[in-house]
Amino acid sequence: MNKIALITGGSRGLGKSTALHLAKHHIGIIVTYHSDKQAAQEVITEIEQLGGKAFALQCDIRDVAKFAEFSRQLKLILGEHFERQSFDYLVNNAGTGLHQMMKTTTVSDLDDMLNIHVKGPFFFTQTLLPLINNGGHIVNISSGLARFTFPGSGAYAMAKGAVEVMTRYMAKEFANQGIRVNTLAPGAIATDFRGGAIRDSQQAQAMVASVTALGRVGEADDIGKAISALLSDGLDWVTGQRIEVSGGMML
Repeated sequence: MNKIALITGGSRGLGKSTALHLAKHHIGIIVTYHSDKQAAQEVITEIEQLGGKAFALQCDIRDVAKFAEFSRQLKLILGEHFERQSFDYLVNNAGTGLHQMMKTTTVSDLDDMLNIHVKGPFFFTQTLLPLINNGGHIVNISSGLARFTFPGSGAYAMAKGAVEVMTRYMAKEFANQGIRVNTLAPGAIATDFRGGAIRDSQQAQAMVASVTALGRVGEADDIGKAISALLSDGLDWVTGQRIEVSGGMML
């Protein structure tokens, strides 16, 4: 095991797929989960069955006040479980969606989107930066919705647009530590995101396929493989970029 990755929201969906693909490349895995400890433990068990090392920690990405305590716990886990004092890759993946037209979006709705997708990852990264090895890599998850437009996704897409600006500034400011920072923006993916709105609707999948160059809806593994590739040494001259993984949606 040469490297260690911390993946927020790693108990399901894109985060779980990312954890499994990285583990296949002998990368140690730490996942965070919000409330479903059992699902997180199932990911850990699956990685251990692959012969890898993994650990799960609870974290609410909205609760900035608890990040210092999370960092303390992380240091203990790194030392006791991985015999390390630092890690290499941070994937800011945790998040939820919102489908609400702008004229009915509340202050609470918008605050929640900004707290989950912008404020949380900003201060989470800031808190953990001293633990990220020089030459490491941070991946911030955005969305194709920051490029194309579907009514009802305004608040969510605005937050993801901020993620993309945040990425560029992080890339510039962390470059003196050799840390690369990139945005990966998925298109429509058939997971339980937003209650499985794409996964559970044949109509939604058909619509997505009709506007996607590669002719199908995305799967979690499409994103997990892409993040694994982005973190590879072969792309170590790439930083500050937005990389959309959508199969050519809405070209």
